[in-house]
Amino acid sequence: MPKLGVNIDHVATLRQARGEYDPDPIVAARCCEKAGAEGIVAHLREDRRHIQDEDIRALRESITTRLNLEMSLDDKIVAIACSLHPDVATIVPEKRAEITTEGGLDVVKHFRRIKLAAAALKKAGIKVSLFIDPVAAQIVGTKEAGVNIVELHTGAYANAKTSRQIARELDKIRTMTSFARKMELTVNAGHGLKYDNVRRIARIPGIAELNIGHSIIARAVFVGLEQAVREMAKIVNG
Repeated sequence: MPKLGVNIDHVATLRQARGEYDPDPIVAARCCEKAGAEGIVAHLREDRRHIQDEDIRALRESITTRLNLEMSLDDKIVAIACSLHPDVATIVPEKRAEITTEGGLDVVKHFRRIKLAAAALKKAGIKVSLFIDPVAAQIVGTKEAGVNIVELHTGAYANAKTSRQIARELDKIRTMTSFARKMELTVNAGHGLKYDNVRRIARIPGIAELNIGHSIIARAVFVGLEQAVREMAKIVNG
């Protein structure tokens, strides 16, 4: 069964809405670990709309599982990652105007920059992952860039409306997971996964980890964060 990584960005979103100190994403991360999360995910965006530099420093010092830092290819962000040494750096596409990440990273288009950034991160002892659409060319590009982990973007599956669309997107993820595993890549997945749609993804052979944030934080409003994480972990872990 896949491991569960919990994204705590939206705890920081709530904090930044008032410009105060609570809720504290570091406390939230420890709460998630206590409830069964096997990794903590945080996105240090260029515009710092939620997670701040000091949050990453504090997470690095305080959590006991894995720290997965989502980040852009911006040189300054790469330098910060190299200095803070998260366990994993997941390179994602980033646009200033977007509400959330829109689609996967285009490895083919940005191959040179990705290869250089990945080399710098790996030299710093950081595992590198690329957040990509479930497309063969992107998986091949990941391998050629010297990266050993992919995170398949599940947004098209999560947004599918009809049973036919859901089946098509699910089959695409299943096929590309198998393809990536044959290329000896570790396969993670995430984006838009919720309590009512994650089970099918979690049952795909070869997926090592699911990274989920918004739906868990939204559920926590009603049942508390520990319970929300336990409920998701129960589904993901079977």
